[in-house]
Amino acid sequence: MLATTRIGIVQHGCDAKEDTNIERATDGIKKCVEQGAQIICLQELVNTLYFCQTEEYEHFDLAQPIDGPLVRHFQTVSRAHGVVTIVPFFERRASGVYHNTAVVVDADGDIAGVYRKMHIPDDPGFMEKFYFTPGDLGFKAIPTKFGKVGVMICWDQWFPEGARLTSMAGADYLFYPTAIGWSRKEPELRELYRNAWQTSMKAHAIANGTFVAAANRVGDEGDMAFWGSSFISGPMGELLAEAGDTQEEILVAECNHREKELMRREWPFFRDRRIDAYGPMTQRFNEDS
Repeated sequence: MLATTRIGIVQHGCDAKEDTNIERATDGIKKCVEQGAQIICLQELVNTLYFCQTEEYEHFDLAQPIDGPLVRHFQTVSRAHGVVTIVPFFERRASGVYHNTAVVVDADGDIAGVYRKMHIPDDPGFMEKFYFTPGDLGFKAIPTKFGKVGVMICWDQWFPEGARLTSMAGADYLFYPTAIGWSRKEPELRELYRNAWQTSMKAHAIANGTFVAAANRVGDEGDMAFWGSSFISGPMGELLAEAGDTQEEILVAECNHREKELMRREWPFFRDRRIDAYGPMTQRFNEDS
């Protein structure tokens, strides 16, 4: 394991032209590489609009298999630059079976691992249950040239269980590719929602003594204004880098693994977990308590 690792985030807008979206992401990777990034995370559904605001059967045509042209493109990009790339997209697994997926491409261009979104929302503006089958690969740490990568996607970021299990699997970093914003019908809730979003993931960083990075999109799509604000947090929840809420930009920050080790020694949450008392966590709700 390297003493330090530089991780990058690409934040951009999307439109109906897939080639344009892929070009934006590719340009962002190149800019991250210029700043020394070794692991780079792209945003959720990187090559498409966030189509889940409505339920339309034709949107299933946007999906492609893991060995499709999108992943192959970023395999070539990763190989050319010698970087690990996290590529989130709409996966067609089989006829009638689709996932919200992230492929981790290693620095040699090979696929290091796959994560399928576990928690699927069904709310106004986020009608994902219509499109996505819940993930079945679990929470895991994916070995790469630059350390073990943990990936979860958007709605997963609100669940501490996923962050804990991924960290327990040995992940050196938690990445959250995201597509989240606010409805223009609720302007009074904008800052409240965004602050809760960031606070939730910074809490995962602290509780697990690890690095957390979130990659969000920007721009207006339908009724949704995506709030960007991508960020990278250290193991004490400190912000190492943060993007604005409207502009396309990249973030790169250095992760010092010695700092993570010291934090886990001083705040030994893993040592003090009462694993003998957590059985009810596997229940939907514990009415008998």
